[in-house]
Amino acid sequence: MVTRAGAARRAWEIAATVCDPEVPVLTIEDLGILRDVTVERGRVAVTITPTYSGCPAMATIRDDLTLALTAAGFDEVDVRTTLVPAWTTDWMSEDGRRKLTAYGIAPPTGVRPAGPLRIALAVRCPRCGSLDTREVSRFGSTSCKALYECRACLEPFDSFKVH
Repeated sequence: MVTRAGAARRAWEIAATVCDPEVPVLTIEDLGILRDVTVERGRVAVTITPTYSGCPAMATIRDDLTLALTAAGFDEVDVRTTLVPAWTTDWMSEDGRRKLTAYGIAPPTGVRPAGPLRIALAVRCPRCGSLDTREVSRFGSTSCKALYECRACLEPFDSFKVH
């Protein structure tokens, strides 16, 4: 007999394998948007938090979670979205940060300070490691990333914004 805790653990493990559709090398667990998984009377409830409130990937993530969990034998799946607390890059796993670098996206660094930030932060190039980079555009391939250029190797790259 599978206990409720065992079913929830199994459901979490399945949900944790769902990849982010915008950065497919990251799972939603790597990204830190997988917040909670519960199982009550056979019904799985998954709670996710978007990287920002208008994230267009949430519908795909919801569908992918439902497909993964129903394929694993969970008949009823409810995917809930919560905006509170707001997602922060602090929730990204270290493994996820390494995956971003290997994929060619500069991972966020440090902890976002409270209040206004009035200094320019250096962003390390994920290709050559140089800090001699410049922001080309505040918005990269998706709204949660900015477009940078490395002055050392001259390659463009995305950088996850610190939230």
